[in-house]
Amino acid sequence: MNLLRAERIKLFSTRAPWWCALIAVAAPIAFTALFLGLSGAEITADVSNTQLATSTGRTVALVLAVLAATADFSWGTLRLTFQAVPTRTPALLAKGAVVFAACAVLGLLAGVGSWGMAHLVRPDADLSLHSGADWRIVFGQTLTFALAGLLGVGVGLLLRSSALTLAIVLVWTQLVEGLVLLIPKIGSDLYQWMPFYAASQFAGGDFTRTTLKLSPPFGPWGYLAYFAAISVVLFAAGVATANRRDA
Repeated sequence: MNLLRAERIKLFSTRAPWWCALIAVAAPIAFTALFLGLSGAEITADVSNTQLATSTGRTVALVLAVLAATADFSWGTLRLTFQAVPTRTPALLAKGAVVFAACAVLGLLAGVGSWGMAHLVRPDADLSLHSGADWRIVFGQTLTFALAGLLGVGVGLLLRSSALTLAIVLVWTQLVEGLVLLIPKIGSDLYQWMPFYAASQFAGGDFTRTTLKLSPPFGPWGYLAYFAAISVVLFAAGVATANRRDA
C-alpha cells in the first residue's frame, strides 16, 4: 500500500497530469456537444455516435501515462524509489496499477459524460442503453482507457525520454495507423490489426469499418483481448527493461 500511495502522490504532484486528465474528459464531451448539436437531422443520434471522440480522450490518457513513466527518469525520482524498496518490480507494478486505475476513471467519465451530453443536446433521440452492446460501447471506455494507460507506462519505461516517447505514441496514434490503409493490397487487412483500431472496436464509435467495408478478424471481446495482450506485453517489457538498466 505504501508503494501505491507513493506512486499516487508522484503522479498528481505536478500540473501536467491534472491538465491531461481534464482534457481527456472534456475534449470528448465538448466534441459530442458540438457534433450532435450542429449536425442537424442528417446525423442520427445513437449510442455509438455519442462516443466518436473518445479516442481523442484515450490518446490524452496515453500521454498522461507516458509522462507518469518518463518523469521519474527526468527528475531522478525513480532512482530514489529503487533505493527505498528492496526490489524494483513491486515499485514498477505499483506505478502501472496507479496509472491503470487513474485512466480507468478518466475512461468512465469520458464515456458516460459524452453519453450524458448527447442526452442534453438531443433530448428527443433514443439514447437509452437497450442492449449489452450499448452498455459496452459506453462503459467499455473504462477498460480501453485503462489498457492504453498501461501501454503508455510500458513504452515510457522502455524509451525513458519524454520527448521521444510522446513523439512516437502521438505519431503512431494520429498518423501511422491511418497511413497503413494506403499500403497497396494489404493496407486494409493490416489496418485491422492496429492496436488502437482494436480498442475502438470494443468501445466507442468507429466509421472506418462500415465505410471501408472491412471484415474484422475478431468480435468486440476478441479485439479487447488483443489490445489487452499488446498492452500487457509492452508493460512487461518496460518493467523487465527498467529492472536491468540503471535508473
